[in-house]
Amino acid sequence: MSFFSILLIGFAMSTDAFAAAIGKGAAMHRPRLAEALRAGAIFGVIEGLTPVVGWALGLAAAAYVTRWDHWIAFVLLSLLGARMIRAGMRHDIGPPRHEGGHGLWSLVTTGFATSIDAMAIGVSLAFIDVNIALVATVIGICTFVMVTAGILLGRVLGTIAGRRAEVVGGLVLIAVGSLILYEHLSGRGPVALLQ
Repeated sequence: MSFFSILLIGFAMSTDAFAAAIGKGAAMHRPRLAEALRAGAIFGVIEGLTPVVGWALGLAAAAYVTRWDHWIAFVLLSLLGARMIRAGMRHDIGPPRHEGGHGLWSLVTTGFATSIDAMAIGVSLAFIDVNIALVATVIGICTFVMVTAGILLGRVLGTIAGRRAEVVGGLVLIAVGSLILYEHLSGRGPVALLQ
């Protein structure tokens, strides 16, 4: 597999995290660069580790992982999105809150939910001759860059939209989960990059 193909996979794997980061950034109250870098690092590490986990699982449990990965991502993102929407509807006056659903646990959960498809890629890579460490590193770096940019872009949207940005962020998470589900059920997911 060429480095260009690996880079394409890296960016494809980071698009879900980028969309989720825009939603997170919009719901946060003026996130600083340090917060964006922290979120980028959390998402990047998780997104970089999941293809390795998938690669290891691919040898023994490929059918199980690829059959349920999209449902797991859909459910996790939908639950997180619904929580953000509920919080935004309860606090519809004033700027968005910084606390609440934007702590470490929320970032880790969102990072895991958006990285489930990377695990499926890892499963696929278990059956071809590829340097999994290189692929995982590229995916992690691409995700770090995209999430950091997404949080900062969401900051701009957050100052424009105010408290309702949390509702928008929740809708984005649900949309990302639905898109993951659609891609996998229709066979149009990022696995096509390998073919």
